[in-house]
Amino acid sequence: MERRMSYEYEELDKRLVSIVPSKRQVEYQEREFYGFIHFTVNTYTNREWGLGDESPEIFNPYNLDAESWGKTAVCAGMRGLILTCKHHDGFCLWPSKYTEHSIKNSPYKDGKGDIVKELSEACKKHGLKFGVYLSPWDRNSAVYGSGKEYDDYYINQMTELLTNYGDIYTFWMDGACGEGPNGKKQVYDWERYYAKVRELQPEAVLSISGPDVRWCGNEAGIVRKSEWSVVSKAMTSPALTAELSQQEDSEEFRKRAIDPTKEELGSREVLKDEPELAWFPAETDLSIRPGWFYHPEEDDKVRSLENLKDIYLKSVGGNTALLLNICPMKDGCLHENDVKRLAELGDFIRESFKENLADKADITSLPEKGDRGEDITGIRTDSYETYFKPEDGHRELSINFTWKEGVKAAYLVLKENILLSQRVEKFKVYEDVKGEGLVEVYDGTVIGYKRIVKLSGKEITGLKIDITDARVAPAISFVGVY
Repeated sequence: MERRMSYEYEELDKRLVSIVPSKRQVEYQEREFYGFIHFTVNTYTNREWGLGDESPEIFNPYNLDAESWGKTAVCAGMRGLILTCKHHDGFCLWPSKYTEHSIKNSPYKDGKGDIVKELSEACKKHGLKFGVYLSPWDRNSAVYGSGKEYDDYYINQMTELLTNYGDIYTFWMDGACGEGPNGKKQVYDWERYYAKVRELQPEAVLSISGPDVRWCGNEAGIVRKSEWSVVSKAMTSPALTAELSQQEDSEEFRKRAIDPTKEELGSREVLKDEPELAWFPAETDLSIRPGWFYHPEEDDKVRSLENLKDIYLKSVGGNTALLLNICPMKDGCLHENDVKRLAELGDFIRESFKENLADKADITSLPEKGDRGEDITGIRTDSYETYFKPEDGHRELSINFTWKEGVKAAYLVLKENILLSQRVEKFKVYEDVKGEGLVEVYDGTVIGYKRIVKLSGKEITGLKIDITDARVAPAISFVGVY
């Protein structure tokens, strides 16, 4: 019986590591941290969700400077921005030909403004990727709930966004599905939507209600201890995303943590009987304030630097990407409290990961050679070409760093070669502390694209990483010590 179980375990591992990301998914994970911008008529009505009956005349961000949004994002360490081009209220931040509920009928630039264009150009100038959010729910459209007629309308607006504003790195759709002004709900034709994005922007990822990027399951910035990118293919169903998504404006929903029953999504035990698997990496999305749109009463409720640091380390450092929302005021500017906090977060990221102490260390490993004859020193380079992988069947790997003189290290960064799937199941980290010897400081599970381990900050002369279980064999692409 024991021999048979071992055989089944090996066959399962081979199946699991056969699931690898697409090129667009790899590029998405490499972006790590980017921003959301929630801005629409809600900003002027002080709502989170608009009703769709707002007058375009209330929308007038007379001081809007999209370049300032881009500069703030760069200062924060973000690598892209996603704009809510149309939220559930149906108001379009571009002059859509298919509705009058649009910026073209607002006082902004005498109806000649196009915030989608302004931000896409600002992103290009400042080296940021540009993404678009287009809510499938439209509380203004008279044809919402009509079936194909509304799908045609949605496709037309998709086409405008995907053809008029340059390269789009993500098309972001949530699962909200409520009533339109006709009292009906729409059954979304997801596959048709996906096909249009693939046709017009083949390098863009389809996020959240799409098959490329998975919602983490909450808006509170809480990350699973073990976040797997290889999960059941059933999870890519937009119906499941819709079931988990927010269907009404609720502060309680925004504070909700992960359902404990959905804590473990990619373990061997969970996946052993799944007929189909998929690479479906997670995104952690949250707002810098309690709400997603600007509310003046929240000016003193901007997240603290300590909170944002913790979320960054656990999300970007926990095999998810981080999508942090910022919300312009009525005049189109970002509040000084938000700008200040974002700059502080960016300073923390830059300072914390500026100097890789691994470059000054001697590195050894057991086994000493990988399956291509490589030694361990290639892991100093953050590249999938210089990874270290033992021979198949060798699920354990020990990596040792030693310094001739003591160093103070705050963070350990570990990365797998995700081109070969996500493999590590268990690992431990030990510090060789001056005067104390080898001390265990971390007992972890998965690594994936990136794992950031917080170290003691004490003076150490050595660091040991013991991978004690992996699928088939671990494949480590990078280790950094900071």
